[in-house]
Amino acid sequence: MQNFEFYNPTKIVFGANTIATLAKLVPEGARVLMLYGGESAEKTGTLAEVRAALGQRVVREFGGIEPNPSYETMLRALAQVREEKLDFLLAVGGGSVIDGTKFVAAAASYGGEPWDILQSGGAVVKAALPFGTVLTLPATGSEMNNGAVITRQSSHTKLPFHSSHVFPRFSVLDPSKTFNLPTKQVANGVADAFVHIVEQYLTYPAGGMAQDRFAEGLLQTLVEIAPRALAKPDDYEVRGNLMWVAALALNGLIGAGVPQDWATHLIGHELTALYNIDHARTLAIVLPSVLQSQREHKRAKLLQYGARVWGIDAGSEDERIDAAIHATRAFFEGLGIGTRLSDYGLGREAVDAVVAQLEAHGMSALGEHKNIDLAASRAILTAAL
Repeated sequence: MQNFEFYNPTKIVFGANTIATLAKLVPEGARVLMLYGGESAEKTGTLAEVRAALGQRVVREFGGIEPNPSYETMLRALAQVREEKLDFLLAVGGGSVIDGTKFVAAAASYGGEPWDILQSGGAVVKAALPFGTVLTLPATGSEMNNGAVITRQSSHTKLPFHSSHVFPRFSVLDPSKTFNLPTKQVANGVADAFVHIVEQYLTYPAGGMAQDRFAEGLLQTLVEIAPRALAKPDDYEVRGNLMWVAALALNGLIGAGVPQDWATHLIGHELTALYNIDHARTLAIVLPSVLQSQREHKRAKLLQYGARVWGIDAGSEDERIDAAIHATRAFFEGLGIGTRLSDYGLGREAVDAVVAQLEAHGMSALGEHKNIDLAASRAILTAAL
């Protein structure tokens, strides 16, 4: 296990009827911009609850943040912050709304071109506006980490950034706010959290025994609760566990001091940017092919993953690895998520387009060993047709 530092200042307020705590969590004199996505938060009454909790504070609103938050949209939110001299942001929604809010928080305190934040991966961020979140869609873990991903629609460029300055001050997690989510979004959330865990776990042995067991427990929990999360939308216990697992999947704990992959995400980002496929669904397309492509480099952990997560302990090593990869694909398909490019109407032309984007964005040495070059990415995508 490598040397590491772990820091996560986000306060979590978890449970039913916790939106009311915003009255104490948001500074009394704050000038607030509430950011959200579509109409669902209004229809379900969540926005009304938030407004009531904020009381007499100055509150402005910015809606319409896309499922993959666009740079162009977030620049309009940034302009509103500056024009109205707002000093506290409140994201009400899922990971996309929270990611967009993180970008606005960073850009509001940056004097240069906002695109610099994304091109530098967050290196230029030296300060950010304070913000909190009210989570309505468990998936990305953005409510408890310092990362975000933004898409520039004009160039089909989807880039991540990280900064210690964009941890949420607090996140309110009320599982009952997920009861009205469409089944597709719940499935996406399960898949997203699953792959977040795999990216930090399924690499090579590094002596991180606690991280391994923690990751395996989270994966087992998702496998166990996924069918009930889809079948029983108002099961508070299941939705609560899903909400907490998704946060723990990407809050830094399971990745501390161990190697991480992220090739699946970086390839998947290009599929979303080019074809607007849901982020989680691009992960389900790419991950099985990455595991197949990298099976020799990941051999020891694939065997461990198969045994500890899926109970696969019979057969030769190669048979057990095949079974583990098959179980992973079957898990996604059991959620109703297609795992082939052809499931989304894409063929070989998409392979060429994605590889070209990877090259344009300098993504030519991916994975924990930096051995996934453009040729390997092409092979991965071709295997996913």
